[in-house]
Amino acid sequence: MPFRVEPDPSFKDALHGADRALLGIWVCSGSALNAEICAGAGFDWLFIDAEHSPNDLSSILAQLQAVRGYPVVPVVRPPFNDAVLIKQYLDLGVQSLIIPMVHTAEDARNAVAACHYPPHGVRGVGSALARSARWNRIDGYLQRASETLTLMVQIESAEAVENVEQIVGTEGVDGIFIGPSDLAASMGVIGQQGHPDVVQAVTTSINAGLAAGKFVGVNAFDKSTAQRYIDAGAHYVGVGADVALLARASEALAASFGEERPTDAPASY
Repeated sequence: MPFRVEPDPSFKDALHGADRALLGIWVCSGSALNAEICAGAGFDWLFIDAEHSPNDLSSILAQLQAVRGYPVVPVVRPPFNDAVLIKQYLDLGVQSLIIPMVHTAEDARNAVAACHYPPHGVRGVGSALARSARWNRIDGYLQRASETLTLMVQIESAEAVENVEQIVGTEGVDGIFIGPSDLAASMGVIGQQGHPDVVQAVTTSINAGLAAGKFVGVNAFDKSTAQRYIDAGAHYVGVGADVALLARASEALAASFGEERPTDAPASY
């Protein structure tokens, strides 16, 4: 007789039960080994990125499997807001998504539709073939699938900030994740995540999310910047990345044996 299993908790489950901001680390190397190392480091959530990282379906699956035994929630970002790709991620067993470059309420509605089966969305049905349902070993998966998912959409453009109230008000969006790097670029101050206009836009987005009763996250690799946004009400913060940590630590080690090199890290990626 096959084992009957239950879905893993998703990101919103962890956020609902939290009494502090949850801290996360990016895994951008595409390595299941690095993902497992980071999963045991003490972070609350693990951000597996496929937008700016060498990840495909196979490597994402390997990372999900590698971290499953650790008390950390994997959150995955696809390269773009595409219903077919999101369907494949969900079938892999991804339960928590951050969708990039959501600029309008229509973009947000498209992301929501991609995550749900008809009549509430457009997700194709393939649970008997998919890890998401553990190959139909999760009782009633088709009816319960929506309950097992967390959908965050990314606010990372001036246009998105202008539309943020409509975006956070979209039914089916659990929360937002603010990307100061792309936001700064869209505002004409690329590389200046700490620019007052960028900080104000981030704060505006945080306030809109909180007012709508949605979860709010932000990317901030600089500790003081992260604390600023936590104090402003952010529920979750991405505070570093595996590749950035390796780059800075290897530079520091090399410098310790010879001529010092600058090792200042940017406030975000």
